[in-house]
Amino acid sequence: MGEEKVGNLKPGMENVNLTVRVIEAGEPRQIQTKNGTRTISEAIVGDETGRIKLTLWGNLAGSVKAGSVVKIDNAWTTAYKGQVQLNAGSKSQITETQEDGVPEADQIPENIPSAGDYRRPPQRGGRRFGGRRPRPRREDEGEEEE
Repeated sequence: MGEEKVGNLKPGMENVNLTVRVIEAGEPRQIQTKNGTRTISEAIVGDETGRIKLTLWGNLAGSVKAGSVVKIDNAWTTAYKGQVQLNAGSKSQITETQEDGVPEADQIPENIPSAGDYRRPPQRGGRRFGGRRPRPRREDEGEEEE
């Protein structure tokens, strides 16, 4: 897949590759998810088509610095509060580059891709419900009939 532009990103995309300038970069922090405690950091990145929030998961947390230009490979997008967000995790790669075509931070438009009325597709897999729930015992159970 070729390189995407921020302005063309839509929720639910996978294997996203793009080159962006880091406008702001936050410090790593711990959050609680349904899968336990995770380390993340957030950054605002952009190109000539707009800007987007980037969430860096796990070992990538804290790996970008403001002002740098980075090439992001194998990222994915989600929708949060009506906006598209970019995510990079264990299968993603981030490489600092000297890309000339990416504008300076003050020249990147404020356009943030909208998620519109995007509805997340039903999750595949996920939580499994195994076994049977014990049923409440009735008072007349457990006694032998004669």
